[in-house]
Amino acid sequence: MIHTHAHDSPSSPVAPNAPTAKGVRLFVMDVDGTLTDGTITYGDDGGETKSFHARDGAGIHFLKVAGIEAAIVTGRSSVAVSRRAAELGIKEVVQGVKDKAMAVRSLRYHRNLGADAVAYVGDDLSDLPAMREAAFSAAPADAASEVKRAVTFVCSKEGGRGAVREAIEALLKREGRWEQVLASYGASGPVSR
Repeated sequence: MIHTHAHDSPSSPVAPNAPTAKGVRLFVMDVDGTLTDGTITYGDDGGETKSFHARDGAGIHFLKVAGIEAAIVTGRSSVAVSRRAAELGIKEVVQGVKDKAMAVRSLRYHRNLGADAVAYVGDDLSDLPAMREAAFSAAPADAASEVKRAVTFVCSKEGGRGAVREAIEALLKREGRWEQVLASYGASGPVSR
């Protein structure tokens, strides 16, 4: 398992003294099939490449504007994921994880957060337990049908095609934080021509 920050695993699934303040403070994302279209390409040199959508990156920036921390939890390990996370300023990257729910619990525990302060977006069965650690969950349009039935929000976009951005917008609108993002871009009023 690769971490950008090393943490001890909590023995309790619930963060002690979880804050009572409402609102998501941590947005956790899967990678393959969520931030990417799920395609894994191997080069002749043995390296692995992944394609990320620029709009998802912009959405992750929106989280920062709204005061929400972004994190990645993924079952595979890839240099490409570390690089993309660094470009986007994502400090918490947990790769090569078998138990995504435990990884999310650990992230919650070390931030003293309850599930009501966490959002999770993923696409496959391995994401379902982690989604139970979050108050808001989302899935790309091409996610497994079992996942789409279990989440709070199903995106109209597919994984790697802007689904994460769409999930972020849905969450921010739901929490009344979207206007704050628009205002930061000077987009809260009509655009003159």
